[in-house]
Amino acid sequence: MGSWNVLDTIAMAACAFEIHGRDLDDLFATAARVLADLMVDPETVPRDIEHTLRLEARSLDLLLHEWMSELIFLKDSDRLVFPDALVSVHAATPALTARLIGGRIDRTRTVLRADPKAVTFHQFVLERRGEGWYARVVIDI
Repeated sequence: MGSWNVLDTIAMAACAFEIHGRDLDDLFATAARVLADLMVDPETVPRDIEHTLRLEARSLDLLLHEWMSELIFLKDSDRLVFPDALVSVHAATPALTARLIGGRIDRTRTVLRADPKAVTFHQFVLERRGEGWYARVVIDI
């Protein structure tokens, strides 16, 4: 799995992250883990729901934005959090197919953290760096 750093000097009512991945698949999977880790303690989420997701966008950066926005939507609409994601990104299209693994937030079991509202475009970056990929994402909470 890729890695990420919290950027706590960028915004006050938001969380900012740098996300690194070996490739686009890894970066997008790591972005899903970032959101899960922001929302809950991932170890307290059951892994009893699998969900397949397909997304398309006009560009790769918009695809990342839509991807993270959809994960927040699933939390808001269905109380679902997916700490594990197997993602296949098709850069030429751009599109992705993902197999999400996680579960429903259970207030008796799930340790809640922040409640993200939206992925912003403030300082939003997705780019190739060296052998891998890099993203900077600010999430409104």
